[in-house]
Amino acid sequence: MIVGYSADAGGRDALALGSAITRVTGGELTVATIYPPGSPGEAVEAQANLAHAAEELGGLPAEYITYESRGAGRGLSVLASRVRADLIVAGSADGGQRGRIGIGSTSDHLLHLSPEAVMLAPAGYRPPEEAGRLTLAYVHRPQCDAAVERVAQTALRLGVPLRLITLDLRTDDPGRLRDDLALAVRLAWETTGIEAEAEVAEGHDVAEALATLEWAPGELLVCAASEDAQPHRVFLGELAMKVLRAAPCPVTVLPRGFD
Repeated sequence: MIVGYSADAGGRDALALGSAITRVTGGELTVATIYPPGSPGEAVEAQANLAHAAEELGGLPAEYITYESRGAGRGLSVLASRVRADLIVAGSADGGQRGRIGIGSTSDHLLHLSPEAVMLAPAGYRPPEEAGRLTLAYVHRPQCDAAVERVAQTALRLGVPLRLITLDLRTDDPGRLRDDLALAVRLAWETTGIEAEAEVAEGHDVAEALATLEWAPGELLVCAASEDAQPHRVFLGELAMKVLRAAPCPVTVLPRGFD
């Protein structure tokens, strides 16, 4: 995975989350700082930032890269392709609510054009020692059905519970939503043998619905890309973006066709 690091609270949150995921999965970690073109001073500062990142990691093996780009999101996307990363980790924008994900220019670019899965850390996030549970936000459409199998495989590999949730915002038939969720639970069982929990979150809006759910320490929420996403690209629709902003835990967004 590749972590977008900057010398601010969001950068430190991303580094903490990325290092925790690396320890759990045994994956390879790359820490990158992006700086604008034609700025020798910022290039030097980027190197200094990576030195601070290495200190914070406390000896965890990692590769460190500075990269010149017109935008941090664009630069991270390019680097992710070059190092063949499966995941890009970024922090929240400054000024956001603590415990929630704030969308800045970097994360906005990643959430609409990244070729790799994107994981965002809430402001002030400090991961626990172990992974807790994987939760997939589910609606009955092909991208989510594909995500059920992928996330179930990951939960099985990590030895953590899997939960499937769907939102009842009082605009759809509740019976149909529950039937769709039951089919998703069956899909997880048939493809991996894992018994997924299932919950319907009810509310007049996304934030109210998510607030009715319990969230475990070490929880990770997963969202599938919109059906409007280009192949092998992340793209979030309006509803999923509201879910991301209201989530009290890190959120991972899978690109369309994620394998």
